[in-house]
Amino acid sequence: MKRLLLAYYGDDFTGSTDAMDALTRGGVPTVLFLQPPTAEFLAARFPDVRAIGLAGISRTLSPEQMDAELPPQFTALKALDAAVYHYKVCSTFDSSPSVGSIGRAAELGAQVFRPVVIPLVVGAPVLKRYVLFGNLFARVGEETYRLDRHPTMSKHPITPMTESDLRRHLAQQTTRRMALLDVLTLDAGSAAVDARWASLLDEGADIVLFDTLHEGHMAEVGRVLWKLGQDGRSFAVGSSGVEAALVAHWHRAGVIQPPEPLPAPGAVTQLIVMSGSASPVTAAQIDWALSHGFAGLRLNPEALMDSVRQDITRAEVVEQALALLASGQSLLIYSAHGPDDPAIPATRAYLTRRG
Repeated sequence: MKRLLLAYYGDDFTGSTDAMDALTRGGVPTVLFLQPPTAEFLAARFPDVRAIGLAGISRTLSPEQMDAELPPQFTALKALDAAVYHYKVCSTFDSSPSVGSIGRAAELGAQVFRPVVIPLVVGAPVLKRYVLFGNLFARVGEETYRLDRHPTMSKHPITPMTESDLRRHLAQQTTRRMALLDVLTLDAGSAAVDARWASLLDEGADIVLFDTLHEGHMAEVGRVLWKLGQDGRSFAVGSSGVEAALVAHWHRAGVIQPPEPLPAPGAVTQLIVMSGSASPVTAAQIDWALSHGFAGLRLNPEALMDSVRQDITRAEVVEQALALLASGQSLLIYSAHGPDDPAIPATRAYLTRRG
């Protein structure tokens, strides 16, 4: 078995699949786990794998809960001896000092992986997420919004984004020193990037945020990430932009060959779709599905999280889902229907009580 190119912990399940998608489409054989695998297990079951992911839960945790959750997971990943380690967050960076603190996760990762510096890569142009002079922008339809003015993320029910400058936002979550490698430096070429990178390290930066405005920037960002990996002390924080940047560099450097285009999956008679999003875009998709023959199965998030009720609730959901599938319908399972869903305040209150 060849050495793993990358091992990552995703702060939620859907984000973990996003990173896996970026790797797989880039030709990197990747497996996603719910529990950390051992090196022996990987060698026996997945000898051709080059990257692994661990789908986690830290996006909804308090810093105190992260202190219990993350160090054992990071330690298990470190035992796999990957070239690069990554704490994967959402490309909208929604987090707060009390819930899903990216700053606290970065601190815990630094304790385990001991990086010289932590690269922070959030922009992912393929997802229409852009970082320009340290500010995060996201596109909706034909409009690109600064994140603190984004119609959904500025009103997130749990972690609303009220600051688009990611350095300012992260400074509320960690005291680590932050710096920026900006778009002007990236556009000036590799020599300028290397010189600026060296100066930031000399100045004592702990976390360096990369601007990422377009696809042309990704391979250059990936080059810096991969050099850290070759030096043996690489721990990055960010979105699937980390994977996109590394894949772009790996292709350019011949580490991984670009894959053949994936064949179209073709038509199917039934689908199962699951949604945990409260965004207005997802709400429109739910409306479309329900008006085009999908059977809808509404979840109760509070009951699914409650330790007393969750087993019974899951069994009921499975029974209902199987009955609907047996009728021949496609199935949509969802937990929220838009940002004004009345279930959201109850879920938020439950998470606050849980603590």
